[in-house]
Amino acid sequence: MQQRPESTDRPDNRAAGDAAVPIISLRDIRKTFHRGTLAVEVLHGLSLDIHAGEFVAIMGTSGSGKSTLMNLIGLLDRPTSGSYRFDGAEVSALGPDARALLRREAFGFIFQQYNLLPSESATANVEMPAIYAGLPRGERRSRAEMLLTKLGLGDRMDHRPTQLSGGQQQRVSIARALMNGGAVILADEPTGALDSKSGAEVMQLLHDLNDQGHTILLITHDHEVAAQAKRIVEIRDGLIISDRMQPAPEAAAPPATPPVPPKRPQRGRGSGYGLFDVTEAGRMAVQALRSNLLRTLLTLLGIIIGVASVVAMLAIGEGARKSVLDRISAMGTNLLLVRPGAPNIRRADGITATLVAEDAEAILSLPNIAAAVPEYPGSVTIRVANRDYSTVANATTADFPKAHDWPVQEGLFFNSEDVKSYAPVAVLGLTVVKNVFPDTPDPVGRYVLLNNIPFQVIGVMSAKGATPWGADQDDIIYVPLTTGTLRLFGQRYVKTITVQAEDVAKIDATQEAVRDLLIARHKTEDFQIRNMASIIATATETQNTLTILLGSIAAISLLVGGIGVMNIMLVSVTERTREIGVRMATGARRLNIMMQFNSEALAICTLGGLIGIAIGLGTVWLFATLGRPVVYSPEPVLLAFFCAFATGLLFGYLPARKAADLDPVVALAAE
Repeated sequence: MQQRPESTDRPDNRAAGDAAVPIISLRDIRKTFHRGTLAVEVLHGLSLDIHAGEFVAIMGTSGSGKSTLMNLIGLLDRPTSGSYRFDGAEVSALGPDARALLRREAFGFIFQQYNLLPSESATANVEMPAIYAGLPRGERRSRAEMLLTKLGLGDRMDHRPTQLSGGQQQRVSIARALMNGGAVILADEPTGALDSKSGAEVMQLLHDLNDQGHTILLITHDHEVAAQAKRIVEIRDGLIISDRMQPAPEAAAPPATPPVPPKRPQRGRGSGYGLFDVTEAGRMAVQALRSNLLRTLLTLLGIIIGVASVVAMLAIGEGARKSVLDRISAMGTNLLLVRPGAPNIRRADGITATLVAEDAEAILSLPNIAAAVPEYPGSVTIRVANRDYSTVANATTADFPKAHDWPVQEGLFFNSEDVKSYAPVAVLGLTVVKNVFPDTPDPVGRYVLLNNIPFQVIGVMSAKGATPWGADQDDIIYVPLTTGTLRLFGQRYVKTITVQAEDVAKIDATQEAVRDLLIARHKTEDFQIRNMASIIATATETQNTLTILLGSIAAISLLVGGIGVMNIMLVSVTERTREIGVRMATGARRLNIMMQFNSEALAICTLGGLIGIAIGLGTVWLFATLGRPVVYSPEPVLLAFFCAFATGLLFGYLPARKAADLDPVVALAAE
C-alpha cells in the first residue's frame, strides 16, 4: 500500500544546505511489531525527506505511527525494512554502538515528560551527553552552565528536577539536547505536559533554535502547535497523508544562520574505550549509590557479613566447628535411617529394591519406637496454569511430620485414611509455593498437576531451611505413599525408612532390634542402618573435614551476599530502566552502561570487603580476649578481600549486561 500525500507544495528555493543531500532521507520504511505470533505493521512503506535547517511538525493522532517514526529517525529503533540515509550515509543497519555514537553527535532529544535524572542537578543533567562524548569535566561544566544561563536558568543550575517547574525542566531538557551540538532536535510533544504560557515559551525557544540553524522535528497531535512549524507532515495509520509547507509571514526574512551540520564521531572524542570511560563510570556509580544510601547500606551488609565470616571462621576453628555441630544436631539425634544396601541384590535397571512399606509397619511394633516412616522421594514436574517447576515429591505416610519434627504451617497433612484410599492430595514445601503460586498467599484447596496427574493441595509445610550441606529442604512436595508409588513412580518398594526412637539413650539397642527384625523378614542383610547419634559423634572427631566445612559455610555466606548484590542490582536496573533509556538516547554505548552498573556492584563489594575485614578481625580479637584460641594469619584476610572483589565483578555482570542489552525505545517507554 503506497502513502498518499495530500499535497507537496514545498517550494524549490530552500535555505542554504537544503538544496544538497537531505539530512534525513527515508525510503519505503516499514516497521512491524511482534506480539507473540501476532505481527502488527505500524509503518507501511513510508518515504520522507527532511533537509537541514527545516522546522517540520510530524502530526497525527494517537496510534498513527508518529512516535514510531520519531524513534526510527532518532536511531532509538530500527526499521523492519527500507532505507534510512542520514546526511547521505545509510544508517538503518548500524549496530547498537554505532547508532549510539551517531545519536550522540547528531541528535538532541526533548521529551514530553522531560526525562531528567531526579538525583542529579540541572547542570549534571545537561552535562550527560558530553560525558559520553569524552569532553573533560571542566569543559562540559562550562558549556552546561553557558547553555542554562542562555536559557534563563542561571540561578537554577544546582537545583534538582523536583525543585523546578515544568517549564524550567523542559528548558533543562532543551539545554541537554544542545550539549553536543544537536544538529537535529527531536521534540516529542514538548508542550504536552506544560501550561499554555510555558508551552509558548518552549515553542519560542524551538523557533530560536531553528533560526540558529538547527533542524527541528516536532512530534505532536495538536493542530495549533503543528501550525507553528514551517512544514507539516501528517500521518494516519502509518502513512503520510499530507506533506505541506506553511505560508511564510509577510514580514519574515530568511534566516541568516546556515544549518547546523551534524558532527561525525571521532575516536578522539570517546569512540574508543579508555581510562576516561572507566573513571566516569566509577564517578556515576558512586553518585548512584549515594542517591539511595539505605539500599546501599543494606546491600553492603550482605558482603560485610560474608567477608567477616570468612575471616572469623578460618581464625576461630572451635567456635565455628561447634556451630556446625549444633546445626547437625538440629536434624534430630534420635533417628535411625534404614536404607537398601546389599550390593548383590539389584534390579536389572540398577535400582536397589529391598525395602517395602510393610517393613516399616513391622518396625513400628518394636519397643522404644515412636514412629517408622517409609519414604520414596523422586523427581516430578509440578504445573499450575502455564507455570512449570521441577522439584522432588516424597511419597510417605501420615507420621512424617512427627518423625521429623516438622509441623504444617497452613492446612493439614494427609492422614492414614488418605494413605489407605490412595487420595490424590499433596502438601507443598514453601519453596515450591513461592515458585508456582507467587501471587497466591494461600494455595490450600487449589489443584496442581504432578507429572500431569491432578492433586489437590491440602497443606503447606512450615519453613525448614537448608541442610548443613546446602540442600533446600523446603523444595519438596509430600504425597500419600500409596498414591505416590502407584500413580507417580510405579514402584512398590521404598528408598528409605526413617525410624524415631522414644529414648535416645537406648538408640543403640533399638538399632540392633531393627536390624534383627529386618534380617528375619528378608532372610539376609540387604539394608543399611545409619544412626544419627553416631554420625554426630563421628563428626566431632573429624576435625579436618569440619575445618573444610567451616570454610565452605563462610564461602556460602559470601556467595549469598553476592547473590544479594546481584538481586539488588537487578532491581536497580528495573527501577532505572527509563534512566538507562535516557542515557542511551544521549549517546551511551553498551559498554558505558555495563561499566556503570558493574562499577556500582564493584564499589559495593570492595567497600563491603574492607568493612567486613575490619569486623572479622575485631571478632577474632574479641574471641581472643575472651580466652578462645585464635590464629592470626594474613592469608584469610587477603583471600576474603579477593573474594569480595571477585564477587563484585561476577555478580555485577549479569545485571550490567541486562541493562546494556535494553532496547533504547523500550527503556524510554518504561514506567
